[in-house]
Parts: sequence; structure tokens; C-alpha cells
Amino acid sequence: MIITLTPNPSVDRAVTVEALHRGQVLRAASSRIDPGGKGVNVGRALASMGEQPLVVVPSGGPEGTLLEALLAKTAVPTRIVPIAGSVRMNISVLEPDGTTTKLNEAGPTLGAADVHALFAATLSPATPGSWITGCGSLPPGAPADLYAQLIAEAKRLGANVAIDSSGPAFASAVAAIPTLIKPNRTELEELTGRSLTTMGAVIDTARELVATGIRFVAVSLGRDGAVLVSADTAVHARSIVTDPVSTVGAGDCMLAGLLFGLNRGEDEADALVRGVRWGAAAVRLPGTEVPAPADLEHIEVDLIRSPQRDLPLND
Repeated sequence: MIITLTPNPSVDRAVTVEALHRGQVLRAASSRIDPGGKGVNVGRALASMGEQPLVVVPSGGPEGTLLEALLAKTAVPTRIVPIAGSVRMNISVLEPDGTTTKLNEAGPTLGAADVHALFAATLSPATPGSWITGCGSLPPGAPADLYAQLIAEAKRLGANVAIDSSGPAFASAVAAIPTLIKPNRTELEELTGRSLTTMGAVIDTARELVATGIRFVAVSLGRDGAVLVSADTAVHARSIVTDPVSTVGAGDCMLAGLLFGLNRGEDEADALVRGVRWGAAAVRLPGTEVPAPADLEHIEVDLIRSPQRDLPLND
């Protein structure tokens, strides 16, 4: 079973314009709204591919009512934890060449009782071997070590924990030794205080984190694909997307594919290829729409079992 916790979910509105010009009135070519937040996107992608995850989110206010309605339409199994504040609404402005500009609100304030309720909803269905995924930013009021606390509780249950976050919340989680982390290159640089400009630098840094006890370090690298590092291996996978539409949520879909594979017993290389394929498919879809099996057709993924260490990484 894969359970996702999203402490700071959102309603995501994606607006497409011919070009973004600051200070002008722009006419939208199209728009759409989706339930959002990293863990929500992971759960939606898993469900779209036939998995039965459980998505846990706090919800309140008019935006929360909309979030719940959008989640109900997806048929993704969901546990709603009522809160007093209103869920945030995030806006993405999409241009025809795939350029994405995001406006993210901070989110509602979470108190100690809210965090306790979220933990109960997340941990109660977990069993030994389950995957619990803590995803995204923390809203105001949430403790910076929220994910570290989640890791400690999940370990007592024998569950695996994956973390995809940033900043102090991510640093605290890494120190608590989860099973898997999925930073992008910028987040890994922020975590370690290093500039990582080559594939070898990323792999060496990931290996140092594996040496602390983290089993898997998956680093998403944008146009350069992703690498997955464990104690025994380091593999690189990439897919060239020539017709990008929206990059929003692509990393979440990559994580979903990776977890799908690992949860079903695939080896690291096959799970990474699956994740990169799901992420590439997401880039070709509008807003935060997640791919379905048909969207994976004709997406080629190159697997490099011996990554080129001196490969310069794209900015």
C-alpha cells in the first residue's frame, strides 16, 4: 500500500496565455483546475495507473470544499482531515513553449491538534512494508520537524517512508533517515551547500546520503532525467520531450512511478525508468493533469547503467 500525506494541499488553476507580459491585461487561451499538492499529485498518478493509494489531506474553507469535490471526481481513495483555515489556491501561467510561471499561496495555519489528526489518518492504515510518502511544503504553524516525526512513527510500524520536500522541513527529514528521498538538483544543492554541476557530483553527494542509512536517493534533473542511487548501484534515465506543455507536477508523477515500481518489487533500474516515463508523460499534459496508460505510448526512455560522471548538467 502507498499512503501519501500532503500537509499543504491546494486547488491548482492553470491558465494558458500566448505570452506572459508583466503589467498588461492578458486573455487566457484556456484554463483548468485540478486538486493539487505534491502528495495529491502522486496519489492521482498512482490511481490513474491502476494502483490503489490513500491520499491524506487537511481541508477547510471554500477552497477546501472545491478541493474535496475535485478529489471526489478523481475517485482516488482519500481521507479528509477538517481544519479551520482555508486551503490555498495556486496559479500556474503556461506559455506555448512550455515555460511555466507559478504563484503559490502560503496555505492555512495548522495547529498541534491538526498535525495529530493528520498523523492518525496517515499511520492508522499502514502495515509493515507499506510506503508512507510525506510530500511538499509545510503550511504556517506546522512544526519544521513534521516529516521527521512522521518518519519516527512510521519506522515503529515497520513502514517505508519517502520524502519529497525542501528547506528546513526536508533537512530535518533527511536527518531522521527515511527510506527514500527525492530532491531535485536545486533542493540537493540547498541541503548540502554545494554547487552540483556534473552528474558525478550529484552521484557522489547522493552516495554520502546513502551512507547515513537512507536506502534510496532519487534526484530529478529536469531535461537531464533522473538518477537513482543506492548502496549497490547508481543508474541514470532520461527521456527527451519535444512538445512540452506543462512541467507542473511532472516531478510528482516521476516519484509516483518510482514508488509504483519499488512497491511491486521492481529493481532500481526498472523502477527509475518507470518514474522517468511517467514524468515525461506528465510534461506533455496541461496543468497538473496526470498521465494514464495511453499517455505512456511512444515515450522512449534511455537507461544508462554506468552514468557519465563528467556530464555537465543543464541549468
